[in-house]
This record gives sequence, structure tokens and C-alpha cells, in this order.
Amino acid sequence: MMKPDVVHPVGVIGGTGLTSLSGLEITRQWEASTSWGEPSSMLSEGVISGQPVLFLARHGDPHRIPPHRVNYRANLQALYDAGVRTVVGVNAVGGIHPEMGPARVVIPDQLIDYTWGRASTFFEDDLEHTTHIDFTYPYSEPARQILLDAAKRISQPVSGFGVYAATQGPRLETAAEIARLERDGCDLVGMTGMPEAVLAAELGMNYVCLALVVNWAAGKTEQVITMADIEAAIDQGMAGVRTVLEASIEPLGSLAHR
Repeated sequence: MMKPDVVHPVGVIGGTGLTSLSGLEITRQWEASTSWGEPSSMLSEGVISGQPVLFLARHGDPHRIPPHRVNYRANLQALYDAGVRTVVGVNAVGGIHPEMGPARVVIPDQLIDYTWGRASTFFEDDLEHTTHIDFTYPYSEPARQILLDAAKRISQPVSGFGVYAATQGPRLETAAEIARLERDGCDLVGMTGMPEAVLAAELGMNYVCLALVVNWAAGKTEQVITMADIEAAIDQGMAGVRTVLEASIEPLGSLAHR
């Protein structure tokens, strides 16, 4: 794969359990500003394996912004303005598919959006013409393959498929809602997959999801979902997310624009 003439940093948006990135040699941090407002956190610039990286904490640092209050437009715009053209969204999710239990790393290939009331597009006001983007495949397949190849190379077990159900939050779902999502064909459920993915697509960025299952979805077991169990799954599984991410950074930096 040929290196681009201009080396663009890879953007990493960290979710629950990933407010910083180990292995990132930080060279500077700054507070970005966009026409859509302020992003969730400062941008942290650094290098992993020789590849420039920009890290942003989706829920802020400390973790205090709920999923429905994240300024997704400002986050993506800030990364784009800083030169990012490939983004890895790290997401904590609930598992619906039998293979996707707590601490499992998943690289989904599809999503269904169940969110509502979120600012979900850059194309709203004062437009010269109406714009409809192709969103048939919400995740960059070349970026997905890079993550899958990296996982195989470092012997990190992952699920390389999955339909991500993006729900509104911040509450967790009912058992009946999860049963409906399963009937719809969903394998995972999370609260931050949209509109992040579509905003990246509108900007022409490669976007890929690297998910960590932190609990069985409601009704999939008889146990009550507790924050203690979620935190235990994060502690157990986040190391796998980090190793896949770090092993993928250099080739991700070589991707052409969407």
C-alpha cells in the first residue's frame, strides 16, 4: 500500500473505559473550537509506531457527558480540521449475539440507528443544494480489514462481523427492546455509534468501529446489569482493544480518503 503524499494523523475517539491511550507519546494538547461548538475534550496529539495520532475522549475527561448530549458534530469537525481523515471509534456495547459476551472485542460491519433528536448531519441550513450521501456500508471496509488483519497478527480473538444497534440512552434497554433489536438482526447495542459514523461519512472520512462488549444486553441472562460488572468487563477486555488499535495505527494512516 502506497503512503499518501501528505501524512494525515489517525483519529481515535475513545468511549467508556478509554479516556486516554496508552502507548501514545503525547507531543501537545489543545482546546479546539468549531462552528458547531466545542468538542468533548481537548485534542491530544502524539505518535504511535511512527504514525501521528489525534485522540479525543467522546464523553469528556473526566467521563461526564452522556451519550445523547455528546456534540458529535464538533468532535468530528475538530478532528477533520486537525487533518484527520481516518477515524477509529472505540465503543462500549452490550452483547446480543451468543458469540459476543462480556470482554469480547468486536469489529462490526453494519448498524441500525434507533436514536432520535440528535444533531445528525452537517447538511442543514443555508444549503446551495440538498445532499444525500451513500451510507449503504457505514464502516470503511479497508479500515475494518486493517483491524482484522492486526488482530490476527497479534493473536487477539475478535468477532469480525456484527450489526450495531445505536439506541438513545442514557438508560439501558428493556428486555423487550432487546428482543425487538434481535428480531431486527442486531448483534450489539450501544448508545454512541450514531450519528458519529454518518458525520464522518459526510466529511469523507474513513470510519471504523472497534467495540468492546461490557455486558450481556437486557434479558440475555437472568442477572441484573450492574456498573461493577461493566467495569470488570472493561478491565478484562480493554487490553485487547488497545493492542488491536496500536497494531493497526500505522496501516490505518496509509488509507486513501473515503
